[in-house]
Amino acid sequence: MPVQLDDTDIAIINSLMQDGRKSFRAISREIKVSTPTVKARYERLVNIGLIKSVRPEIDFSKIDTRSRKQFTPADAQALKKKQFHKTEDLRIKMQCDFCGGPISSKPKVLKFANIERFFCCTSCRNNYKEKYGGRIQSIVEQYREEQKAKSSRRP
Repeated sequence: MPVQLDDTDIAIINSLMQDGRKSFRAISREIKVSTPTVKARYERLVNIGLIKSVRPEIDFSKIDTRSRKQFTPADAQALKKKQFHKTEDLRIKMQCDFCGGPISSKPKVLKFANIERFFCCTSCRNNYKEKYGGRIQSIVEQYREEQKAKSSRRP
């Protein structure tokens, strides 16, 4: 018997098609339903086989063509077949998470909770920390609470 999809199911699917990394909370805010509803509907869509997987969409323009070994069409085909092999000196073009400029050398990394942000220089990293310090602290505290809750649930 076919399953009837309602407006909520379709809104969830459309939201995930825009960005498959969205959290249930972000989707719930976007489509104006509760987070448990989004989670339950998502799980139902997976269980009935409508959503088979969430896959990365690879942006080949981010591959730095100045690498010693060029990224060949064969490499692109391997990626499409879910076989990504590391090639010698493969580099990815990155943008600074603060100024948006290119990161030409080793990125300056800011790690907090389970998040990493990448910057072109220490100045951008420090400015980011200053601008978003309150939010970073909130994320760190929330992450710690989640970790405590997970560890207390384990037998």
